[in-house]
Amino acid sequence: MDNHPSRRGFLALAAATGALASLPSFTASAAPVRSSEPLVASRHQLWWQAPADEGSMITQGLPVGNGRLGALAGNDSGRELLLVTDATLWTGGLNDTLDSDGQFPYGRADFGSLTLLARLTVEIPDHDLGAVSDYRRTLDLGNGVVTASYVRSEVTYRREVFASRPDDVIVLHFSQDGGGRYTGTVTLEGTHGEAGTAESFAGSFANGLKYGAAVRAYGSGGSVRVDGSHISFTDCRELTVVLSGGTDYAPDAAAHYRDPSVDPVALARTKVKAAARHSADSLLRTHAADHRALFGQFDLSLGTSTADQRELDTWARVRARADTGDPDPELEAAYAQFGRYLMIAGSRDGLPMGLQGLWLDGNDPDWMGDYHTDINIQMNYWMSDRLGLSQCFDAFTDYCVAQLPAWTDLTQRLFQDSRNRYRNSAGKVAGWTVAYSTNPNGGLGWWWHPTGNAWLCQSLWEHYEFTRSRAHLEKIYPLLKGAVEFWEARLLTTTLDNGKEVLIADHDWSPEHGPQDARGNTYSQELVWLLFGNFRTAAAELKRDAGYADTVGTLRDRLYLPVVSPRTGWLEEWMSPDNLGETTHRHLSPLINLFPGDRIRPDDSTPKDVLAGATALLTARGMDSYGWSNAWRSLCWARLKNAEKAYQLVVNNLKPSANGSNGSASNLFDIMDMGGGRGIFQIDANFGTPTAVLEMLLYSRPGHLELLPALPDAWARSGSVTGAGARGGFVVDLRWHDGKPTEARIRSVGGRTTTVAYGGTSRTVTLRPGQSVTLKDFAR
Repeated sequence: MDNHPSRRGFLALAAATGALASLPSFTASAAPVRSSEPLVASRHQLWWQAPADEGSMITQGLPVGNGRLGALAGNDSGRELLLVTDATLWTGGLNDTLDSDGQFPYGRADFGSLTLLARLTVEIPDHDLGAVSDYRRTLDLGNGVVTASYVRSEVTYRREVFASRPDDVIVLHFSQDGGGRYTGTVTLEGTHGEAGTAESFAGSFANGLKYGAAVRAYGSGGSVRVDGSHISFTDCRELTVVLSGGTDYAPDAAAHYRDPSVDPVALARTKVKAAARHSADSLLRTHAADHRALFGQFDLSLGTSTADQRELDTWARVRARADTGDPDPELEAAYAQFGRYLMIAGSRDGLPMGLQGLWLDGNDPDWMGDYHTDINIQMNYWMSDRLGLSQCFDAFTDYCVAQLPAWTDLTQRLFQDSRNRYRNSAGKVAGWTVAYSTNPNGGLGWWWHPTGNAWLCQSLWEHYEFTRSRAHLEKIYPLLKGAVEFWEARLLTTTLDNGKEVLIADHDWSPEHGPQDARGNTYSQELVWLLFGNFRTAAAELKRDAGYADTVGTLRDRLYLPVVSPRTGWLEEWMSPDNLGETTHRHLSPLINLFPGDRIRPDDSTPKDVLAGATALLTARGMDSYGWSNAWRSLCWARLKNAEKAYQLVVNNLKPSANGSNGSASNLFDIMDMGGGRGIFQIDANFGTPTAVLEMLLYSRPGHLELLPALPDAWARSGSVTGAGARGGFVVDLRWHDGKPTEARIRSVGGRTTTVAYGGTSRTVTLRPGQSVTLKDFAR
């Protein structure tokens, strides 16, 4: 029993929120249903003519994942390397001792870091790259499988790498088409100095987290045996290697985010043993059927590329797009589909994806590979509902629900610390908020981020707008209400020059520049305005807290909303006519209600001066920044219906990264330029950019859809999208030709009535859930 006073309160909060989860992330599961469906290569393929260099795995390794386990595959013919990550393998903990300035420690020991689980190496000495020809490796986005093939001594050798969610294992399968044989070794190693055997290892961290991994190899022909610290295989016609691993992490605040009943290494052994009962073909077919069930919910065509473009491998094609400036619509659509592939691979029903998703090349990822709450985790999940992967959003929701007891406890114990420059001036605190960084163990890191609660809630709310799921709304309601309670205690009354009394946010920072003690900054005002409105709607739909919802509505009506500076002509970022920060700063915080919110939009609902001021501010921010920042800029330009600027920012993210510069790596991971020739992988742009592509084709808010609001010339000739999610509870299939829609099918997944607009015309559509209607004959 835990008798520490702060922990007693923490456990009581955990129980009171009803946010406990009964299952750990790594758990025994029922045997999957085997698929007999034949595997056919999908048309969604990326390919390369060389393997990854082991020193450049983060930019050249190909990612696989099952939503919990991820790996980067090197695919060298003579030495296959997998760098394996488990989403829950975190150091650190609750991190509830503040630094001297009232902010949180932010290191790998106290706050913690995501780390690698294992290195798996398959050595095939006589298949050295110099001894083979016709090398090719492929990432089949539609089936979720990496393949490599080559010719040696007139025999074609082939391998497949995939991460199966049904079997909860990573599989490598080696085959050949004639009289070839495989001889070599399989080596499994931990990355934290663990002792183990050839087939497994176990370890634990100072935070009490236990973890382990296991491997099993089997083949046809020849022999496979344990040989000291390796598994040896000799003269095998085929070889299959199966790996699993995990931790005893559990999304349960009351249990300190651990499940002591789980023995990770024993469970890993059980999983690889169970998988090894089946042929590699059976494992692959079962995995691919599971993957296709999600991938096939959406499709995208942005036009036809040239024959010359199609002949190029993916990296050559990316370079050619940048060198020639010629649009490559199939490459641009493939980039969006690559984002969807990463979402399926990285976000199923475990933890959500942080700054690097499930893919690391070491134990020291920048910013700990954490969950940043001032754009990055939100951007990771903007794509899921829009591009046909609503199920993948659940990991984000479940994470927030599981963390709520800890976030509430930390807020109510520590936020009013006298050293905290962001504390509430009124001396009151209620509800919950977060810091700029969060971990999976309830912990917060770096500086307090008072407005972070409102932005997390905005993302949670938007998922409801897309899906109209009452179960989701009930799940997130405590988060919405707790955030509202925090802001009710935090808001201050001030009097404007015209004598009007308004409510403003207390001391805060407009991420991540300018004064750290500004009151009433636009970022906070806009997000609180959204939060209060969303809570009122949620309370009404769930028929709860009617009186409190009315109070919140009154507070919302009194909120100060930003004005245009008479000095700069921009929408003010702070309650000042002066620009107090960096003109071209990477963040677009004052435009939060242009995107992802839409209080500001190019129609009669927005005062012309506010729209002009927002446009002027966006223009001043520029067109060249980090990938995630370009994606956000593109989304804002799409909302303003400036198709060519929105498109150019998408193209900017596709340009090849060179010597660490901003752009795409050869494996299409987005690279951030940190200066001095050092670039780092950060995954948010890989999701934000596909979101921008979709927003150029379809704008939605509850009750209103607009077709092709920002269609660029490069995609105007012809194209289609199927399975696009729309706020209000609809899914849209759309075709266009010569820049004009030719057909739009609107299907309800919970929505009832919406207008469908194109050009200057609109139609009203009324449907019951499950019904659809097809619209044609659009006139501009």
